[in-house]
Amino acid sequence: MPDSHLGALLGSTLRRQRELRDLSQHALAERSGINQSTIARIEQGTRAPSVPMLVRLFAALGLQLTVGVEPLDAHLDARIDELRDRPIDEHIHHLGLDRIMGRLGDLPYVLTGTTAALLQGAPLPAEDVEIAVAWGDADRFADWLDRHHAQRWHPAWQEFGHLRTHPRDPGEHRWRVIGGVIRATMCDEPPPAIEVRPRGPGLPGGAAGAGGGHRAGDGGTPAPPPHPVRRRALRCGVSRLTGPTQSSAARRRPGPCSRR
Repeated sequence: MPDSHLGALLGSTLRRQRELRDLSQHALAERSGINQSTIARIEQGTRAPSVPMLVRLFAALGLQLTVGVEPLDAHLDARIDELRDRPIDEHIHHLGLDRIMGRLGDLPYVLTGTTAALLQGAPLPAEDVEIAVAWGDADRFADWLDRHHAQRWHPAWQEFGHLRTHPRDPGEHRWRVIGGVIRATMCDEPPPAIEVRPRGPGLPGGAAGAGGGHRAGDGGTPAPPPHPVRRRALRCGVSRLTGPTQSSAARRRPGPCSRR
């Protein structure tokens, strides 16, 4: 069950139904024959359960599974509607962007994906801080990951840990570090960048000192576009923390990138 949204929905449903019956995870483990640590990971959304396992768990609660469908990405539309009226600094604080950018220091990187779109004012749901790093800086990035106690995402186990953390080692380019979760796109050259200046108090521009700005991918606009275009912004937007009042694109030729 690879879909993270579906896994999170199942986990929250299981936890809610268990708590409605005043059952602990240990009590549900005894009823279902599934160990407590597995139940905890399912409820947290870090373990993807099989259908037979779900059937056993819900049967232990006196429930059965039913199947329903909805339009593709309907949950994203609902989430975007929910986020639209929240201030951008609240999104940034929830994402941990200010904390992580403060720790990245002089590591060369470019913010990208939903993180960049968020800085440009699009009300997109974002769970990871997304950055692009050149392969030439992979060793520096690996040193940074080690210093910040990184744990790499293990897709088979649906949790962080148990894998080598160097970007050149096999595995997804996603790590949990002090301050939050980073997802990296490794590139021959970082993407082209433009500067954006999010408005509002408490934004991470302060990490660059007074007057610091952010660079964002060419073509980004401050105003949120219609829903179909907002979904494209998940893949297109890029941004980078820069020095004072720099406004032109840093690079003009994007290089090939890979994100596992």
